Amino acid sequence: MIFRPKPFLTPLTHFLSRAVPLVAALCLGLPAVAAPPAPAASAGTVKVMVEQGWVRPTVPGQQGTGGYMKLTASESRRLVSASSPLAGVAEIHEMKMEGDVMKMRAVSALELPAGRTVELKPGGLHLMLMDLKQPLPVGSSVPLILVLKDGRGVESRVRTRLLVSASAPAAAAPASAVVAPPNKR
Repeated sequence: MIFRPKPFLTPLTHFLSRAVPLVAALCLGLPAVAAPPAPAASAGTVKVMVEQGWVRPTVPGQQGTGGYMKLTASESRRLVSASSPLAGVAEIHEMKMEGDVMKMRAVSALELPAGRTVELKPGGLHLMLMDLKQPLPVGSSVPLILVLKDGRGVESRVRTRLLVSASAPAAAAPASAVVAPPNKR
């Protein structure tokens, strides 16, 4: 067995390795996070737009963070779950005032009315990523799978990536425009 030490990255080279591609993409007018390739459309597909998606950055040891985005489905759907390889648990949550206390709780599903945008944002509906497997530094991205169901219970999945950022991105190109065929994993 040959021992090969891992290359050492100083904080500056680590920062530059993440910042330079992002700055270059922004200067060239490209989206900061590339959209995943859309699967081929087939009969019964539903287009789901995931726009202005972002996740709050974390520090080493932090076990949870919030994910935010705008979702628009071409046909009525329910967002029933989410998952990410970077989190042990991903849940849809809502923040709500009860008397003088702000409370957060998981919700079983989120309605996505046809053609209407539903916003997941700080202080309201959001995606909670817990049991994180690694820190999420600014400039990185989080792969995410959203699971949707139609009125008959037929499931579809939307794959996207959310940018890790300290604040919401400016309105720009969608993070993804994915055609989600039923029952495809």
